Amino acid sequence: MNATESDRGGERAALVRLIEREVRETAGYTGRSKLHRRVVEAISAVPRERFVPEFEADSAYANIPLPIGHRQTISQPYIVALMTDLLDPRPDHVLLEIGTGSGYQAAVLSQLVDQVYSVEVIAELAASAGERLESLGCTNVITHHGDGNLGWPEHAPYDGIIVTAGAPAVPPALVEQLKPGGCLVIPVNDGMHQMLQRITLDGEGRVSARDVLPVAFVPLVPGA
Repeated sequence: MNATESDRGGERAALVRLIEREVRETAGYTGRSKLHRRVVEAISAVPRERFVPEFEADSAYANIPLPIGHRQTISQPYIVALMTDLLDPRPDHVLLEIGTGSGYQAAVLSQLVDQVYSVEVIAELAASAGERLESLGCTNVITHHGDGNLGWPEHAPYDGIIVTAGAPAVPPALVEQLKPGGCLVIPVNDGMHQMLQRITLDGEGRVSARDVLPVAFVPLVPGA
């Protein structure tokens, strides 16, 4: 971490406090009143200013989504933290991310698990995120330009899958690529709204879903 990033450590600490407060305030929806310590440490470690356009750098530690070009956004830090926590990530886990964006969510996950595979439908974002993550030493993240609806079957099954775009329905391929006991965290359209869902696969292949929180994400689009 360079001097400029170090100077913003106080802003990261303040952001973490805001996230923790919002987690407590939304516990009635999410069932989680406190983030796991490792998730808090991961959010605290990642320099969010490196994942936003230069003209948005002053807002990097605001608890809001920000534009990153190509009509895409970097998610609100609270949502990043919550979705990460819902995955219950462990050091030996292999995860799949759908929607790399600028790479911020992948960078947070990289602090927590053994390997992250990330799929991005926009080629320019996939390439720039890969370079950014490599420059920050996130060597356990591999990015791929492709259709997120199809997952990344070559590396399946996954301990967990996270989707950072709103889907009209849960893509069957993603459920098929989960390990038994794994979970999928995904925003799903519910009429005119989106609902963040946590979907689990038990040891006998039974799927269950739980609504977590109303959210607003850019749409998950097909094609590559």
